Amino acid sequence: MNRTLTLPRRPGVPALLITLTAGLLAAALATACADARELPPTAMPSQPWPPAWQQGEQADATDFTPPAFDTPSATDCRRLPVVREQGGEAIGQSGVTSGVSELRRESAGPGSRAGMASGAVERAPAAPPPMPSVAPAARPLAEATMRDAASADSVSKIAGAAQALSSPARQRPAETVVMAGVVDDNADFGEYLNYRQRHPGLPVRERDIRERYLLEVTDAQGFPVHDAEVAVQRAGVAQPVMWARTDTAGHVWLHPRAFLAPGMADERTLGVAVRKNGQQARAVLMRGQPQALQLRLGTLPAAQARLDLVFLIDATGSMDDEIAKLKASMRAMAEQIARLPGQPDVCYGLVAYRDRGDAFLTRTQDFTHDLAAFQQGLARLQAGGGGDTPEALNEALHEVVHGLSWRREAARMVVLVADAPPHLDYGGCMTAPEAYGVNPPRGWQAGLGRPGACPQYDRDMQAALAKGIKLFAVGASGLDPVGEYIFRQMAQYTAGRFVFLTYRDASDPGSGPGSQTVHDVQQYSVQTLDRLVVRLVGEEMAKLKRG
Repeated sequence: MNRTLTLPRRPGVPALLITLTAGLLAAALATACADARELPPTAMPSQPWPPAWQQGEQADATDFTPPAFDTPSATDCRRLPVVREQGGEAIGQSGVTSGVSELRRESAGPGSRAGMASGAVERAPAAPPPMPSVAPAARPLAEATMRDAASADSVSKIAGAAQALSSPARQRPAETVVMAGVVDDNADFGEYLNYRQRHPGLPVRERDIRERYLLEVTDAQGFPVHDAEVAVQRAGVAQPVMWARTDTAGHVWLHPRAFLAPGMADERTLGVAVRKNGQQARAVLMRGQPQALQLRLGTLPAAQARLDLVFLIDATGSMDDEIAKLKASMRAMAEQIARLPGQPDVCYGLVAYRDRGDAFLTRTQDFTHDLAAFQQGLARLQAGGGGDTPEALNEALHEVVHGLSWRREAARMVVLVADAPPHLDYGGCMTAPEAYGVNPPRGWQAGLGRPGACPQYDRDMQAALAKGIKLFAVGASGLDPVGEYIFRQMAQYTAGRFVFLTYRDASDPGSGPGSQTVHDVQQYSVQTLDRLVVRLVGEEMAKLKRG
């Protein structure tokens, strides 16, 4: 460290004397600094050890450890919705959010986290679901709805939301029809890599997916094996470096450089182990091989067609129109999904989110088979709050992956509808007991249950793959290039799709539905959003082995 020492000139003091004095003082300071570096630890001032990372450094760090997660274990969703709200209005000086409340809670219902943890016997499917008890500190759902309308708890938020709504880029069309396009970045992987090269340096959580391998798992008859557990390992190391579950086609895309730490990135071979219903198979992945890696298990029975479908919705003020149209089309979508071949057993879940300082950060409605009850929760959802462009998508995605009662042997799909990227600059987050009580999921136990550690979408897209969850990200009007990049990251990594609303005039969302978009996409198809969602669900369910 260079220091400049300036002494005042006084009358009668020779310049040479001042120069010598300055030199001696500078030398003394340098010696003192050198001596301080050499002192033993006990002689240093008391400081926390190890020193805390700066917020910016923490946000930019890439974690290559395997994500922790609970395996899907629920067996049913025949219950009234369990609704949980994480408050967004109370943020302490440390940045730790508070204000979590159970709006409705079924403590040991079929497939619920508490029920599964306690080993509770599941009720017969024909039994009517009991009315859930309300925790002493719970707020009624009507109060939550009123607080949505009273999002004026922060004058700055109101002003920010008004400014956002007045921006031409975030205006919403008045028509009831919503048109949307879709691209499959895994099917056209070369174009996806070109897209990423055209948009370097964006403020995102980057993962290197350029190296990619397809794993195919079949049974003894050659049928695809759905929901098989996949572990990727290094030679001689039992702890996997990556987890996944096969989709309904028996497939998993593996991206070694996305999950291998830099010191391991050049290992030429990886072990791949697959397990389903007590049967196991192993193979060696030779990196650089062009063909798919194939593994075969023994004879496996066909399972009932099950679908866990979650709507992950940005509920800030700019999303009012999209939320209204989703409400209007929800029943028609559900009826079409119910008539798909195989008549899947569908569980519906809902996670809505806003941002810090709003009436709520996340609102979670756990899985239910009761479509009417699900629609009631959707009907209560009102758009409000927001302000700045990024929203609490990180926290909401974490809630989707780790906070819902995902069923085993189910196709798992998330439809994200949003018009903004996540905040990547938050430093303090809620603790696990505040979020989940006595049974926090493993995702929180892996370091997210401490102040100063926030969920990040790249970690949770890895956890989603580990749990067999596909993300279908719908970019609403106003989604900027950062949001598009992140939405496509999450969809491609989990083998989902990137969906985007289209208009008559791409640059003017108020021009009405059409086929044009401002997004950097090629060769896309367009249809109404509700039919597109049904189509994507149908394509996923059609790959299942039938009895």
